[in-house]
Amino acid sequence: MLNYEFPPLGGGAGNATQYLLKEIAGQKNIEIHLVTSSTDTYKEEQFSDKIKIYYLNINKNNDIHYQSSKELLTFSYKAYFLCQQLKKRNHYHLVHAFFGIPCGYIAMKLKLPYIISLRGSDVPFYNKRFELLDKILFKKLSQKIWKKARSVITNSQGLKELALKSAPLQKINVIYNGIDTNEFSPNQISQRIFTVISTSRLIKRKGVEYLIDGFIRFSKDKDNVQLLIIGEGNLKKELKQKVQQNNMEEKIHFYGRIEHDDLNQYYKKADIFCLPSLNEGMSNSLLEAMASGLAILATNTGGTKELVDNTNGIIIEKCNHTDIENSLNKLYYDKSLLTKMKQASRNKALKMNWEVCSQQYMAEYNRSN
Repeated sequence: MLNYEFPPLGGGAGNATQYLLKEIAGQKNIEIHLVTSSTDTYKEEQFSDKIKIYYLNINKNNDIHYQSSKELLTFSYKAYFLCQQLKKRNHYHLVHAFFGIPCGYIAMKLKLPYIISLRGSDVPFYNKRFELLDKILFKKLSQKIWKKARSVITNSQGLKELALKSAPLQKINVIYNGIDTNEFSPNQISQRIFTVISTSRLIKRKGVEYLIDGFIRFSKDKDNVQLLIIGEGNLKKELKQKVQQNNMEEKIHFYGRIEHDDLNQYYKKADIFCLPSLNEGMSNSLLEAMASGLAILATNTGGTKELVDNTNGIIIEKCNHTDIENSLNKLYYDKSLLTKMKQASRNKALKMNWEVCSQQYMAEYNRSN
């Protein structure tokens, strides 16, 4: 198994890999070696009796939520050479690569049967930052990598449709992320302060600036409201300055990076989860918020419409702070609707779990090796 991110590094794909391994650890007929990145030095860890993790030193900088191009290149060549060594010592039936690039490319070069889990940023034209590279390099390279794979999997129908724009004839399956509804559960005590929460990297693609602008306008004439912002990123300083310039420090709170195991206590403080992303795959944070019984405000991107409808949330326009302001007002003044949406989110989450996800992947493994 290849994934350049794994907790504490990275975001949703790393967390998904960890949850998947926890479920697979109970299987008797499979052994897995995961090659991933370290926050510091090279190390090896026994995750369970039959799962071992190799952490490569990629000379990581301080931002554990973001891997630079240099770090990805370092991971790629170190992972390739380590995998070649492991291949000589072990008989592998299959490689499971999270991200088509770089991990799918490494898997292809290993000349072993492989499957790919596409996560979002590795799909051409998902991220505008790579649009030129997608046109001149990554689209053709992705087509080649996907075509040679035994199976290509996305985590949402929306991401599948985007991938098919680059490779219309490619067969692609969908396996949704799961959610641990025991780890993430609702607060049974009514909130005295109307609370909105955002948990994401503070980067342009996540659209947090539109949430802040919308919340500022929404909260002007209200005392009992607050916005909790969890996450780190290169826009943090700019976003904090915006809050200070509007004298909103008492209502908008930045918490930085929170350990994943501690996130539930922050979700429990909230009524609404807002995901104003410009682009998304299948957001683990959105699933966590649903399991925590929160009403959802989210843009129509990736797998959002597969999780959010008018029973548990509101689809908001991208880059539109007015739409966020109006949606917050609607739920603030209609407490009955807010309560119904919170309950509906929890009910939807209960139908999704990592056990189902792991069973689907096990079926893919058996078909593909």
